[in-house]
Amino acid sequence: MSGPRPPAPSVDPASTETQPLEVVVVTGLSGAGKLSAGRVLEDLGFFVVDNLPPGLLLPMVELGARGDLRRFAAVVDVRSRAFSSDLEEALKTLADAGHRPRLVYVHARDDVLIRRYESNRREHPLQGSGRLIDGIEAERALLTGIADEADLWVDTSDLNVHQLRATLENAFARDGKTAPLTATVLSFGFKYGLPLDADLVVDARFLPNPHWIPELRPHTGQDPDVRAYVLGQADAAEFLDRYTDVLRLLVPGYRREGKRYLTLAVGCTGGKHRSVAIAEEFARRLSAEGIAAVARHRDLGRE
Repeated sequence: MSGPRPPAPSVDPASTETQPLEVVVVTGLSGAGKLSAGRVLEDLGFFVVDNLPPGLLLPMVELGARGDLRRFAAVVDVRSRAFSSDLEEALKTLADAGHRPRLVYVHARDDVLIRRYESNRREHPLQGSGRLIDGIEAERALLTGIADEADLWVDTSDLNVHQLRATLENAFARDGKTAPLTATVLSFGFKYGLPLDADLVVDARFLPNPHWIPELRPHTGQDPDVRAYVLGQADAAEFLDRYTDVLRLLVPGYRREGKRYLTLAVGCTGGKHRSVAIAEEFARRLSAEGIAAVARHRDLGRE
């Protein structure tokens, strides 16, 4: 890993007591940005170890816990066909030992991964003598089980490094405090595909499309006139009110179950007008409910 590292933990050899650590494990698809995520966590005060085998997680965490570390992160790659079960067992062992492990799963679409590998002229670690897509598919299959256990999914397909940093900072920059529920309200266009990391999907296509209003067509849902048109529709207010009530019902349950990150995806045809205006309004309403919420627009400017 490049860049300056935090000082190694000081350990008292005579000490056998350990204090609980905040532990983040970053895994996911090769080429999706795991190492970039690790660098962001390092900047947030985590002691980060790259390419750590799952079996070494507990020894490394306990070593840090006997010193003065309180935030530890590890970037873990697929190394064997038992990877998923090995990592699940390592996370369970950490939790049983009193630590607070959370799993971040970093992924991207196949076409994006292929483009990244081809631009770097690299082979996929599981490609062998086959094609690049064969290695990607093999890795997805190996990661299926652990992906389902992730606390936070990060789809980097359409993120630049600054947006990836903002996503992780929103989740982990808390100065050691108990994590609140944080929400991302993501607008998108159905014609570009569903967001893979969405917890909830809302369809705004029942509202009239500003695309067919000549003076509104060039603008986006962030424009005051487009926003007024979308939110001023007869069904818009009732829709927003009722779905806000649904969120009020869901959020306490998410908190009880320990869920810390919520992605609400709002879609329209192209992700330019209706979904953008509705997403920004949902973010405003969630913020008013005391939830750290941010609106992000996946497909804005894509047309």
